Order: sequence, then structure tokens, then C-alpha cells
Amino acid sequence: MSIRQKVLFKIDNVPLEKTGSLEKVSSYFGENTFSLDAMKKYISGATFEAFKTWMNEGKTISKEQADEIANAMKDWAISKGATYYTHWFQPMTGLTAEKHDSFISFTGPGKVIETFSGSKLIQGEPDASSFPSGGIRATFEARGYTAWDPSSPAFIIESALGKTLCIPTIFISYHGEALDKKLPLLRSDEALSKAAVGLLKLFGHKETRKVLSTCGPEQEYFLIDKNYYNLRQDLIMAGRTLIGAPSPKGQQLEDQYFGTIKERVVNFMFEVAQEAYKLGIPVVTRHNEVAPHQYEFAPIFEESNLAADHNQLLMELMKKVALRHDMVCLLHEKPFAGINGSGKHLNWSLADDKGNNLLNPGQTPEDNLQFLAVLAAVLRAVYLHSDLLRASVAMAGNEHRLGANEAPPAIISVFLGEQLTSILDMIEKGVKSKVSKSDIIDLGIGRLPKFNKDTTDRNRTSPFAFTGAKFEFRAVGSSQNISTPIAVINTIIAESLDYVSGKIAKASEGGKDFNTAVLQVISEIVKETKSIRFEGNNYSPEWVQEAKKRGLPNVASTYEALKALTKEKNIRLFEKYGVFSEEELVARYHIWIHTYNLTLEIEANTLKEMVNASVVPAGYKYEKLLARTLHELVSLVKTAALKLDPAALKDKKVHLADIVSKIYYVRRNTLEMDKLLGKAAKVSDEERAGLYFRELKPLMEHIRRHVDELECVVSDDSWDLPKYREMLFIK
Repeated sequence: MSIRQKVLFKIDNVPLEKTGSLEKVSSYFGENTFSLDAMKKYISGATFEAFKTWMNEGKTISKEQADEIANAMKDWAISKGATYYTHWFQPMTGLTAEKHDSFISFTGPGKVIETFSGSKLIQGEPDASSFPSGGIRATFEARGYTAWDPSSPAFIIESALGKTLCIPTIFISYHGEALDKKLPLLRSDEALSKAAVGLLKLFGHKETRKVLSTCGPEQEYFLIDKNYYNLRQDLIMAGRTLIGAPSPKGQQLEDQYFGTIKERVVNFMFEVAQEAYKLGIPVVTRHNEVAPHQYEFAPIFEESNLAADHNQLLMELMKKVALRHDMVCLLHEKPFAGINGSGKHLNWSLADDKGNNLLNPGQTPEDNLQFLAVLAAVLRAVYLHSDLLRASVAMAGNEHRLGANEAPPAIISVFLGEQLTSILDMIEKGVKSKVSKSDIIDLGIGRLPKFNKDTTDRNRTSPFAFTGAKFEFRAVGSSQNISTPIAVINTIIAESLDYVSGKIAKASEGGKDFNTAVLQVISEIVKETKSIRFEGNNYSPEWVQEAKKRGLPNVASTYEALKALTKEKNIRLFEKYGVFSEEELVARYHIWIHTYNLTLEIEANTLKEMVNASVVPAGYKYEKLLARTLHELVSLVKTAALKLDPAALKDKKVHLADIVSKIYYVRRNTLEMDKLLGKAAKVSDEERAGLYFRELKPLMEHIRRHVDELECVVSDDSWDLPKYREMLFIK
């Protein structure tokens, strides 16, 4: 019996004590966050008002007020059982980082008190030497700083034996360059707000002072039993299966999708939700996804900065809670070949400081006009900067997913739906027309009617789709930190909002009718951006050909997509809006190219180890069994006059020869892969990334094909690696 088979008999549901709270969620939601309500109870009214003014208007609080807030935060955290604090930040690894410090301060021999000052709250000093900097900092230059981000509330993380206060921060170099994901996102929100407020003032909203991007990232993931995970070197090292024959049943029947959630999984979901609610993470939806053992959590919309923090926390919670249930949460974009991978559909919208959604068509013709102006700005942004959107989701994991049957292609396009498409077509042509008796009465150049809030069906194949009061960027990878895609979206739309504002102001000069001027600008943009709009099936081969005719780029590789970050026009764009300096942008290009290379090298070396230590020995064992059987049969024919059908004997010879050949091809290609890695080590990072995409990845797939063929014929008793049919279907 193989190790795999022994594990199979041991797998069972984990016995659990009741984990679900009997309390209403509303009674404990956000209890582990230092929210405004919590802060208000611990500080003076004057300091509280000063803090709110800082948040709303950017007027910095005084040192004394910072000390008061720090002391209040400390008292609140200690009352919750916290003994340590950390500046929680998001370096360029895409993950989160933390260095814990105790609240204690020595007052004499053997005496301590708990203290926490405003200076410690506002600024920390972690060692920056080993974090990716892309050349901004030399390795020997270790100093970096974390700085408090008060727009995201501090929170408490619980472990079995203690609690830690986490203070969300940005992370910068000694000279002030952004070394993290969060600072560029905050900068982009400032740029977007300024541009959107400018446009709203043209439409008469003089009182609007701030506009925020809002997000709701849908998080897809897989769960597998921990026992199987521990037997798969590829899952441990690379997060995905590098070999593995397809299960006879995969997702063909689509019976997993929205199906009944298995008890073991729903117990996990209950605990994740409970932990998330304590941290104020607004998870509202959970369900089965299309692939077996694939699932999704989805939150409601929040301010983008908070949504990004919450998504990072949610991913950590999912991994931690899964282990308590003897499962492992897989966040890789493509953990299993041949079935759907996982994305993180990023729902993005705009809201002003009164809570109005700028992508809501509204209830009056005037609102419709403003909505269409914002819509035109989005279309123009995607049309001009699709390369940046593609670069924002470029990573090794997403290469396996983008363009496959469950994800948008690498071609960036926009879906608007039949109703909005008809309206834009009429504005472009400047003619009246009937659109829908139930939804739209009549459209004239000088007058717009009401139309429904939910103006479109969903197009699950589109990478950037309008889905009613929001856009859904479906190309984001499931393991990604969403801060970078949001920062890119915010920046390119800020530039387009400024463009639209400028064009409208110019078109309405000299007392010209404002509505006519707006429609004229929208009409021009609709004509200019028509090629980026596509309403059909983005998965079809016909769209690839059509997109090529339209001149839309189709960039499959990560290293090619990332080149957009180094284009002069893009560098000037980010510099203009203060989101990235040229140095920060080029650094990210080098970091992400280097990360891509390291990811592929880890995968290749893991595959080599699996082939040599697991696959080939299992093949030899089966080969020996076949050879011995064949030898014994031939001997019996000679010595015992055993009569065999010549075809049956030939079949055994052919089968043995086939196994010998498969093992040979696996070994030969593995040796070729080793040579390729040696060759790649001698070239630059950019050249290496191209070499890995063009040669290493196809070679790894070639090895996989032969290994998977072996898996399908080698004796079950000889194959120790857990198989797809077990990992995906054994509960």
C-alpha cells in the first residue's frame, strides 16, 4: 500500500467544538478595531474633532494630541489583553510584515510600566535591508521607516496565547521613497479625489469636498486536506501542482457551483466569518465556485485603502483558520491544471463625501448626463492605458489563468451592456431613437431621459465590465495584493476626469449650452474609444482576431506586460499625479521581474526534485514489475510449453516499452531543464524572464505531460503522490 493510500483511510472530518457565536454579528462586529466610536470613548472631545479634521481636511494633529491618541490606543489594547504592538505594513513582497514591540518601559530595577507615546505611534523604524527595493536601497543601507496611516483603524490580532495591537502604516525608505503597496494607493486616491471634485463642480456640486474610490474584492480560493498537502512538495513550495493527471470527473457537470456547502467547509467558513467580523471585515457572501473544492468570500464596498487592508487580513485569516480544520487554503491563481483557477474580481466605483455613487445613473436626466461624463472618462482611461491595467495584474501565477476558459484574456476591453451601448451609439451619431419601451423612452441631443440603475447584464468573460453602478476588473489574481491594481485604476481615471473637465469647460465657453457641451465631449470620446468596447464572448478565438484588427494588444507574458512601467508616457503620468516617481516605478519593474524569475526557478527545482525522488522511482518499480512478469511468461513458454496468444505477449512487450520510453522522456527533459537553468543564470533578469517564458515553461509542461501519462498507468500501490481525484473529491 502506498503512503498516499494510507493517508486516504485516515482522512475524516475534524471534531469541533461549537465555534459559531450565539451573539448577533452586530453585537461584536469590529470589536477588535480601534474605530472612531472606540477612540471617542478614550480621548477628549477636542482631540477627537482634531483627528476627524485631519482625516477630512489633512490638517495634522499636534504632538500632544498624538500622545493622547497613542495613550488611548494603548489603554484600549491592554483592556483587550494585548501585550505587544506592531506597525503592520505591506512591503513589495505583496504580503504583510510586522515587528513586535512590548508596551513595557523600565522605570527602575525590576520595575516596568506600560507606555506608548505619540512618536512611537506615528513612526517606527524596521530594518529595511532585506525587503525588495528594486535598487532604491542598497542591501547595506538598512534604515527604513513605517509611518502611521490613520485612515485605516488599528486592530488586534488574536493567537492562542496572546493578542497584539496592529497599527496600519506605510513603509518608506530613509530618503522617503515608497517601499510598499499602501503609499501609492493613498497617493492615487488623493489624485482621483481632486480630479473628480473638479468635474463635479462643473455639474453644480460646489459643496463636494472629497471623492473616494471604493472597492469590494471577491476572493476565490481552494481548500484541500492537510494530509494531502503535506505529501505534495509542489503545493508546499510553489502553491500549485506542477504534475498531476486530470481526474476523470472534474468540473464538467458544474455540480459544485452554488451547490450545497459540505459541513467541513461550512464550519471553516463560519469561523473565518466570525474572526473577520471581529476585525470589521464586511464579508457578506460565501459560496461554492465552479471547480471542485473551490470557494469564494465576497465583502461589501468600502473605501479602497480599507478594502485593501481588509483583503490582506482576510487572506491571512483564511490560511490560519483552514489549518485549525486540518485543511490548507490555496490562494494560487492556478493550483490545479485542467479546471478553473482563482481570481479576485475587483469591483471598483466612486463615491463623494455625501455617499453618492458617481457611477449610479441616477433618477433624473441631469444625473444621467453627469454619469455619462464619468463613464466616458473611464472608457478613455482604459483605452489609453490598457497597458498599465495589464501590467498591474502581471505575475507568474496569473500567466496560467489569463486567457484560459475561466478568466478574461490578456486583451483588455470594456463591456457596457446593450442599454448603455445603445445610448452611447446614439450620442455618437447625434440622432433620436427608441431603445426600449420599458427602460428608455426617447433620447435627444439636448435632453436625456431616466434609465435604470442596473443598466447591464453581467459579462463574466470581460476583463473590465460595467455591472451596474460599478466596474468589475476581473483580471486580478487571487493571491495578489489589490493595492497596485487600484492605484493604477485611480491614476488613469484621475487623468481622464481632468481631461473631460477641461474639454467641457472649453466647449461651454462664451455662454454655450452646458448640456450640449457635455454631450459634444462625450460624443468625441465615444468615437475615440470605440475599439476598446466589446460586448461578446472574450473567450472566443474570433475575439482574438477581431482585437488584432482593432489594434488592441494581447500580451501573454508577464515580462512583456511589465515593460509598460518603464514607458516614458506612463512614467510622466504617474509623476504628474504624484503616485510614483520615476525611481519608484522603475524599481517596481525590477522587483516584479526578479520575483517572476524566482517563482519559475522555485517551480523548476521543485519539479526536478519530484521527478527524481518520487516519479522516476515509482516508474522504475512498475517497470521492474512488468519486466519480471514478461520474463517469467517468456520462460514459461520455453520451459513449460505455456501456450499464449502471440498478440497478448506482444501487448505486454509494447506496454513495457512504453513505460521505459515515458521514464526516459521524463528524465531527458528534466536534464534539459537543468541545463536551461544554468544557461539562464548567466544573463540579465529581463533576458532570463523572456527565456523562462519562451523555453522553461513549455519544457516544464512537456515534462508534466509524460509524468501525468505515467501516473495513469503506474500501479496505485507504487504512486505516493496524492492524485487529483483524491485532493479534489475526498471530503
